Amino acid sequence: MMFKSAVVSTLLFLTCFESFGQREIGSLDRKREEKIERRNRINEMIRNEEEGVPAFAKHSLFSMKLHHDGYGFLYEKGWMKSPYKSTIFQLEFSEKQHRKEEKQGSSSFSNSGLLIFGRPFVYGKQNIFYQVKAGLGRQVLIGGKSNKNGVGVYWVTVGGFSAGLVRPYYIELNSNPGTEKIKFSEETRRQFLNSQRIIGGTGLQLGWNEIKFNPGAYLKSGLRFDWARFNQVVSAVEFGFGVDYYSQKVEQMVDNPSRSFFPTGYIGLVFGNRK
Repeated sequence: MMFKSAVVSTLLFLTCFESFGQREIGSLDRKREEKIERRNRINEMIRNEEEGVPAFAKHSLFSMKLHHDGYGFLYEKGWMKSPYKSTIFQLEFSEKQHRKEEKQGSSSFSNSGLLIFGRPFVYGKQNIFYQVKAGLGRQVLIGGKSNKNGVGVYWVTVGGFSAGLVRPYYIELNSNPGTEKIKFSEETRRQFLNSQRIIGGTGLQLGWNEIKFNPGAYLKSGLRFDWARFNQVVSAVEFGFGVDYYSQKVEQMVDNPSRSFFPTGYIGLVFGNRK
């Protein structure tokens, strides 16, 4: 009986081992076939581009941007006109900060003797400046035309309308009794700039019904490095420079010159898909 059990166990082990080995070989074969199919697909795209046929018809992208004076988010839709040129449309939202802005925290004692910790605030900030942009432009492939690894360098240029949105900046003050929230005006200048009374900022609570519209225009240009230009998934980084001009001067910080012209350098992470 023991001999028969040992023989059965050995046969079962060999059967399982053979089945496992076949699955491993099958998995390796599938991976090899997928790799060959991908290489053939890329080679076919390269041949088509050499013959003037675009590899993809359109793309949809999102970008998170850091400016030297703020941050922004962008959506882009593109249509390929040739293997190397695309027409693009962009929608962008950003916040423009003043170079003298510096966030700081505060704490103070209330009239009842309690220690109050306030939200971070920017001392002397008068207005928050948002930008909503809509523009048309061109994306042109200038490098990597025959690179089988799919790395492409694009020159991107976009221009259009920019809606400047100016929202008053509110702070919270230690008052008698309790606290009060104020924005800057010549009447509130003394309280607004009294750092000993400031508890903190009010965040996103106030000022939305007081937004002022300031129309303008913008133009920007940059280089986009796409590490997967023959894939349906877009993975890229973009460096560039832009200028914005508004019909009215924007006041951002108390006792600092207002301005209409805003030059901006930026870097953006780009991701999306092609079809």
